[in-house]
Amino acid sequence: MRDVTSWFTRHPDNLSEERAQQLKAILARCPELDQTAHHVRSFAELMNNRNGRQLDQWIADVRADDVPALHTFTTGLDQDLDAVIAGLSMRYSSGAVEGHNNRIKMLKRQMFGRADFDVIRKRILLPT
Repeated sequence: MRDVTSWFTRHPDNLSEERAQQLKAILARCPELDQTAHHVRSFAELMNNRNGRQLDQWIADVRADDVPALHTFTTGLDQDLDAVIAGLSMRYSSGAVEGHNNRIKMLKRQMFGRADFDVIRKRILLPT
């Protein structure tokens, strides 16, 4: 199942001919999985093309097709829809800041109970 999931979350051009045929055969046997794969790919296009304004239509399409596997996901999107649309539309990202926060937290966990603030501070600031 993990292989199949990775096949339909990849761009179709990145699949070998054999894998593409296997995926096509699997999706032909299970219409629900075919619908899910279609919606996952269309969501990936929204993300890659920064078409956040089309998110409302994507959510409506998922609910109209009654894809239970995606209902929880769409409910989560609805809870903070404006932020999700902005995240899918804007070219700005807080990814670099989040990466630094993650690194600092990891260093803090590594040094817990072993060093005082000055040593942790040096480990945080020296690599930059």
